[in-house]
Amino acid sequence: MAGTWWLWVLGGLVLAGLELAVPGYFFLGFAAGAVLTGGLVALGIAGANTALTLVVFALLSGLAWGALRFVFGVAPRDVKIIRRDINED
Repeated sequence: MAGTWWLWVLGGLVLAGLELAVPGYFFLGFAAGAVLTGGLVALGIAGANTALTLVVFALLSGLAWGALRFVFGVAPRDVKIIRRDINED
């Protein structure tokens, strides 16, 4: 597993490229998680076994997605708040 760090980084770059093709920032958290996982595998911190590496990827992707959601906020088109009913008048 020690030599597979570049696969994680390459996967992250592919996901970042896919992010350019779709609206929103759905794949960006996964891309950041994959690149960070690749960095941890390269340093020897993660990558002892496949299951641990996938758990690290899932946690890092979730944290990256949450951080992106916090920084960029919710897009105005995502949430529709209805303040008045058309039948009130």
